[in-house]
Amino acid sequence: MTHPPPPPGQFDELSPLDYLLHRGEAYPATRSAFLGVELLDRPADWGRLREAMDRASRVVIRMRQKVVVPPLPVTAPRWVVDPDFDLDYHLRRIALPAPGTLRQLLDLAEVILASPLDTSRPLWEAVYVEGLEGGRAALLSKFSHAITDGLGGIALFEQVYDTEREPEPRPMPPVPIPRDVTGTDLLRDALRRLPENTLAAGVRLLSRAAGDASRLATAPGPAVAEAIGFAGSARRVLGPPPVAPSPLLRRRSLVSRTHVLEVPLADLRAAAKAAGGSVNDAYLAALSGGLGRYHDALGVPVDELSLALPVSLRTADDPAAGNRITGITIAAPAGEADPAQRIRLVREQVIARRGEPALDVLDRIAPVLSLLPDAALETVTARITPPDIQASNVPGYSQETFLAGARVDRQYGMGPLPRVAMMAVLISRAGICTVTFRYDTASFTAGDLLDKSLQLGFDEVIDLGRPRRGRRRAPRTS
Repeated sequence: MTHPPPPPGQFDELSPLDYLLHRGEAYPATRSAFLGVELLDRPADWGRLREAMDRASRVVIRMRQKVVVPPLPVTAPRWVVDPDFDLDYHLRRIALPAPGTLRQLLDLAEVILASPLDTSRPLWEAVYVEGLEGGRAALLSKFSHAITDGLGGIALFEQVYDTEREPEPRPMPPVPIPRDVTGTDLLRDALRRLPENTLAAGVRLLSRAAGDASRLATAPGPAVAEAIGFAGSARRVLGPPPVAPSPLLRRRSLVSRTHVLEVPLADLRAAAKAAGGSVNDAYLAALSGGLGRYHDALGVPVDELSLALPVSLRTADDPAAGNRITGITIAAPAGEADPAQRIRLVREQVIARRGEPALDVLDRIAPVLSLLPDAALETVTARITPPDIQASNVPGYSQETFLAGARVDRQYGMGPLPRVAMMAVLISRAGICTVTFRYDTASFTAGDLLDKSLQLGFDEVIDLGRPRRGRRRAPRTS
């Protein structure tokens, strides 16, 4: 069967990194989906909400595309508009039992996030939740990281939100043209194009080799120094975490729990300014201090914890779909009692790590990793020592937003747990920072103590921004 060329954007190759994230959905330890919890001030209009999600799926093409994988790796997997797309499968409606607390909502979100996505369909789902106490409602939106990263997700939801409660109706875009394409179709097409593709690849390889040879001949010193510097940087980026794992956080399980807290953005910014850092530095210092308090209280003090951070490589020209991220790992100063000094220590490390020449090395090796069979890829993953903690900072919307007539009062971000003990996500929105801590209960066994320790860690950092006579310093022991 011959298929006509698809319209632009409807038949895209997965990048090697996105394909690795897609494959990871099959295993609990490597699932990459993230979930947004949006608290609404009142019930949304279901018809308008459904219409908004339908409109978004017609504009953001990834919401209607599934991944088609060839049976042999002679060509890249493709995003293909799903001919069987069913909005009612992806968008569901339920109600919480009384009393409808935030704790109940977070526990529901845990179950949804821990469940695998159906990789034969577009890789997202959303659940509208009614019955929250105070007459409120919520929207839980889950997306595979193969679709987009956190910043891309913020741009994606611009298609869903309104900036006023009762806006003028928006036109409905046309339905994207579906493509009934199988993996066998991709394989057949790749084999047909194999001679010309091989020739083009050979020309590119020779051109690159000629350029490298010219550089070596005309400027051998700088070229060799650059190569050696990149190799050393790659070892630092891909190497083990800078500190040994915490003895308290070694165990992993399939059971997780989520805790949330919030702080005014202005308070966090004032604290950061007082210590000469950024909002992100203050956030990481508060997280480090809270984790240090937790270890102290359990009689296992630590000086440092390995903490991984995503770094966005996204530019203004990048589309919302796909991933433009890499990662760095720092030694979080959990044992430093002075919150201002913690901010400075975090800042020094983050700046140094962001300046690594091999920051994009994961993108460079992803093409090779994506060719490994599942068993070999799982072996490679198992040999990598994971950090104890991951933390992410996602800037949200600065203005009020509405969803089908309901105002979005709070937004929490729940991230995956890729073999780490905790994933912390900060989202700043309309002047409020929410911080969501999703953690493995086999790693953190004293949940109430952890909640208290994290709150104290943020309190002491926020206190830096207050006038000196109004400061209060809690003792380090919890």
